[in-house]
Amino acid sequence: MGKGFKSGFVGIVGRPNVGKSTLMNHLIGQKIAITSGKPQTTRSQIRTVYTCEEGQIVFLDTPGIHKAENKLGEYMDDVALETLAQVDVILWLVEPSSFSGAGEKFIASRLKLAGKPVILVMNKVDTVDKAKLPEYMKMYRKLYPFEEIIPVSALRSVNIDSVLEAIFAHLPEGPMYYDEETVTDQTQRSIAAEIIREKALRCLKEEVPHGIAVEIQSMKERRRRRKKQDEDGPVLVTGAADSGIDPDTIWDIEAVIITEKDSHKGIIIGKGGAMLKKIGTQSRIAIEEMMEAKVNLKLFVKVRRDWRDNAGILRDLGYRK
Repeated sequence: MGKGFKSGFVGIVGRPNVGKSTLMNHLIGQKIAITSGKPQTTRSQIRTVYTCEEGQIVFLDTPGIHKAENKLGEYMDDVALETLAQVDVILWLVEPSSFSGAGEKFIASRLKLAGKPVILVMNKVDTVDKAKLPEYMKMYRKLYPFEEIIPVSALRSVNIDSVLEAIFAHLPEGPMYYDEETVTDQTQRSIAAEIIREKALRCLKEEVPHGIAVEIQSMKERRRRRKKQDEDGPVLVTGAADSGIDPDTIWDIEAVIITEKDSHKGIIIGKGGAMLKKIGTQSRIAIEEMMEAKVNLKLFVKVRRDWRDNAGILRDLGYRK
């Protein structure tokens, strides 16, 4: 680490469903935070690390800032706003629009109190007429004196390098906080739970609202017992050899999908268990890619009424400051 090495913490804030997690995943070049087409997908602060010769950026992805309707919502808003005090630079992610509502004005007021350099990242610019971008930028300039405004398409990785360059321009010289191999401080257990929640959200579409959570009840690693006849030759496991998955390492995982209503439980399970099987299959494949090992996944569904307003259940699920 030579002279001039820059490092620091960067918070990603914005309203729900503007693409914060997608942007962070593309900035570090690896999927860590889950994404879906629904708002409030991210519920806790997720920390990821980007390291290069120029320096190290520790990204703090946050839940979308919104009007809280329950204790979970209050927790999410607190996490997002407290992040502003922990970082060196703030990325405010917005969608291109000429409209500025109460939500944008509230975020701008919080940014002014934080007193940190703020870069406006205007996402999803591939979905609008580019001729209108100057108009949208002018509108946001009225809200806050940004260091820079950068139009991007996080989903298509358009202008991502410009965001990294802008961040490094505003970071101080500093130490390497994490070793260069680290990409996140999230545990495998928490990532597995989030993968299952993502697959559930995607499979269920609009049938079940965001009143679901996932709890990993057990997660154990074991080595595959080879049969005697396997010892003299290679073991063939279809699909494993070419995928980088170790066929001899197996993770046994039991997880519970928590929902608020009996009617939602039936939808999650589906006719003859079809929906739960679909969620489980997609989750298992994604977790195997993450773990680089075979996975036996057992999914269950439990009803915990009004869990989003139950402080005890929220703590058990890891939603604690």
